[in-house]
Amino acid sequence: MRHDEVNAAQAYVRLLEATRAVLEDPSDTPLYLPLLTSPIEEADEALRSAGLAGNEDRLFALVRDLLPSQVGPER
Repeated sequence: MRHDEVNAAQAYVRLLEATRAVLEDPSDTPLYLPLLTSPIEEADEALRSAGLAGNEDRLFALVRDLLPSQVGPER
């Protein structure tokens, strides 16, 4: 796994975690939704830099390699 691919996978995981936190309490979601702007921008840039934009299969394979217990088995 290349360094830029690791960065992209980690940025995606951070975005996923931030999204889960925002959606944890639906009544507070509108209040915290703007906080996702930075993680979205970070993930977008990291995906573009690694050549993974639009290549979800490769991205998810990298995330599975990094965090197999959080993503689940490959289908």
